[in-house]
This record gives sequence, structure tokens and C-alpha cells, in this order.
Amino acid sequence: MFEITAEESFPAAHALGGYRGKCEYVHGHNYRLRVSLEAAELDAAGLVVDFAEVRRLLRDLVEPFDHRLLNEVPPFDALNPTAENMARYFFEELSRRLAPHAPRVRVAEVRVWETETVTAAYRP
Repeated sequence: MFEITAEESFPAAHALGGYRGKCEYVHGHNYRLRVSLEAAELDAAGLVVDFAEVRRLLRDLVEPFDHRLLNEVPPFDALNPTAENMARYFFEELSRRLAPHAPRVRVAEVRVWETETVTAAYRP
């Protein structure tokens, strides 16, 4: 199995619903998003997916959230913007955007950093 990994970062704010403590109030993070893609076979050029394409997909994926209050941006206007929910959302959305490469390529894992020391991951 081959695996490639790419990262993108973006600053954003959120407030956690149903939470008691500092995080129930609006606060910000410099989020880091790491995605890992896997494929059993490489394409004709010897790639899982071109890194340039993966980087473009990641930039497009995080752009709606960049410098925004996540609680005001779908789907997090209805879904609590926890790192766990963000990891699942980015996993599902990236999987949808990688459809032209399916079934050869699949998203293996998405990891979201809220800080340098805490992360949440989603994988099937």
C-alpha cells in the first residue's frame, strides 16, 4: 500500500456548544489539517495523486473557514465545531472531491490540530 500525506493550515475561531468551561466562549486557533491518501496501485506516472492536486484540494477545502467564525459557516452553523467533527467533515468532503481517482485512491486519515499539542483524527 502506498500513502501520501499533505498539510494545510488556517486560522479560525469557534465556540463549543454543550461545553462548560473556557471553550464555550468564542476563541481562536491556528488549525492544521493533515490528510493521508492511500492506494494499492500507482497511476501511469507512478503517483498516488499529484501533490500539486492534493495541495489545491486542501486549499479549496479550508478556504471557506479561513479567518472565519466556524459557528457561522456550514456545516458548523448546525454541527458543533469540535476538532473531531471537523476531522470527519474534512474526511468526507475530501473523499467526495477525490471521486475521479476512486476506487484506486482513498482517504486513509484526516487529522486536525487545534494547538501544537492536541489533535483529533478521523479514519474509516
